[in-house]
Amino acid sequence: MKIICIGRNYAEHAKELKNPIPKEPLFFCKPDSAIIQKAKPFFYPEFSNDIHFECELIIRINKLGKHIEQKFAHNYFDEIALGLDLTARDLQQECKEKGHPWEKAKAFDGSAPMGNFISLSKNNFDIGNITFELKKNSETVQKGNTKDMLFSVPQIIEHISKFFTLKIGDLIFTGTPEGVGPIAIGDSFEGFIEGKSALKVPIR
Repeated sequence: MKIICIGRNYAEHAKELKNPIPKEPLFFCKPDSAIIQKAKPFFYPEFSNDIHFECELIIRINKLGKHIEQKFAHNYFDEIALGLDLTARDLQQECKEKGHPWEKAKAFDGSAPMGNFISLSKNNFDIGNITFELKKNSETVQKGNTKDMLFSVPQIIEHISKFFTLKIGDLIFTGTPEGVGPIAIGDSFEGFIEGKSALKVPIR
């Protein structure tokens, strides 16, 4: 199982980080050791002093596929969840300055907390129009809708599957809207899909 994350997929988020708007989906990977589930806490590591949250809708691949065309992409997933792409900004900046890969800033243990998966069909969700929200200590910090993605889920699947064979159980983090910011020990995060609680992450 692999975790594939899409970067800069919401224009306002790209602007807030002063990044250019991409012309094709940007992606990177995390290992399975990045996953935290069942509302278990994230323990702030000693190697960073500036970890930020990025709330994202996740899809789970349910069918083996390679070179998947957009028109067939809907056959390759049927569940979604909400997750956080945690990023060590200080390490990321250091990597950028040195021209090094970003894995240690993006793919460290526990950097992908996520909630339980829910069925698209049973909830009558349209993957192209799903609202999600993140609250930090009960205050909304991020709110997004998949209709605002620069690259839709079918476009993402088509692009990724040119390079990687998608396997059953693979996860795709589809990008974050504006409003990202730092986490601190003692914070509590709760995410919502269409108004219903879908993610809880305490920071210890």
